[in-house]
Amino acid sequence: MALSEAIPALLVLADGSAYRGWSFGAMGTTVGEVVFNTGMTGYQEVLTDPSYTGQIVIFTYPELGNTGVNPEDEESVRPHVKGVIARNICHQPSNWRSTQPLTEYLKQQQIPGIFGIDTRGLTRKIRIDGAMNGGISTTILEETELLELVQAAPSMTGLNLVKQVTTKKVYEWSEPTPEVWEFNSQSSAKQREALTVVALDFGVKRNILRRLASYGCKVVVVPAHTTAEEILAYNPDGIFLSNGPGDPAAVTEGITTAKSLLESKKPMFGICMGHQILGHALGAQTFKLKFGHRGLNQPAGLQTRVEITSQNHSFAIDPDSLPSAMVEVSHLNLNDQTVAGVRHKSLPIFSVQYHPEASPGPHDADYLFEQFVLEMQTARQKGEI
Repeated sequence: MALSEAIPALLVLADGSAYRGWSFGAMGTTVGEVVFNTGMTGYQEVLTDPSYTGQIVIFTYPELGNTGVNPEDEESVRPHVKGVIARNICHQPSNWRSTQPLTEYLKQQQIPGIFGIDTRGLTRKIRIDGAMNGGISTTILEETELLELVQAAPSMTGLNLVKQVTTKKVYEWSEPTPEVWEFNSQSSAKQREALTVVALDFGVKRNILRRLASYGCKVVVVPAHTTAEEILAYNPDGIFLSNGPGDPAAVTEGITTAKSLLESKKPMFGICMGHQILGHALGAQTFKLKFGHRGLNQPAGLQTRVEITSQNHSFAIDPDSLPSAMVEVSHLNLNDQTVAGVRHKSLPIFSVQYHPEASPGPHDADYLFEQFVLEMQTARQKGEI
């Protein structure tokens, strides 16, 4: 597309900062929390990750759309971001898996985007000043008018967005990671007796479900409002708490359910929002990070082991609020020393703040799925479940 054919777009942040660029994707106006993702790949997985609900994403990689989009890489049924910010846009992708250009995909999905702005400078601003609400528009090009809409939008703190993305009905998932993409020969489901896992859906990604299935699990996905009694009626070998968007402290139903499930002493595994929900259930508190962690190269570990991890979250567990007699920290984010993993000292219950399914991202932490399976097998052998 010639620049002379491009449609002007405006980005305004809640502090009044304004950036003028060009439109791609859908026309119109959108408002959300502006955050940044530092990954060099995987933009389609980011767009369709329910954890990004309510957010406008800055992609720091300098050009977006090179590989197009395809149905296989979607993490849910649709994109969940409110808007997209990029430096440059590729209108004609070059990839054998591509079925559609990113620009057309966003247009069909009614997701506005802006390109042609200094994403490096914008990212530095968010790092210095913190994540804040912002708005993108092709129809409101007057800064003060768009600023009024932005400043009227609610803060992410206190928002329960899980109810927007959780499944409406119970369903079973049995599809493993496709053989062509399987990277761990030890995860063959054929080698294991089927284990039943009930996954509490706060906004689950498909590749988390695929990894559980690859490790021999029959996964029953239930809505976030499902009670502990309803979950235990499935007689599960283990319980999984999924990722999801918004403020974990506002997901009071999920916290109550997780707290009740602790009494069953069944193996439990949480990822991202599930990690934070489990933290609350154990008596801890969470707080909002200045700009969050979103990228594919976040180091996490403790003592001698370091994992390079995929992360996407705004909130973290307050380490001082953890009941140290009951829970121990298993992982730290080694960039800022925030809690990246916890483990119960006497029960087969653990969680991590990052994404071991890593779609996109490295596979360093895939062993956590195997650890969950081993906990369930041990409990079954002991007759505890």
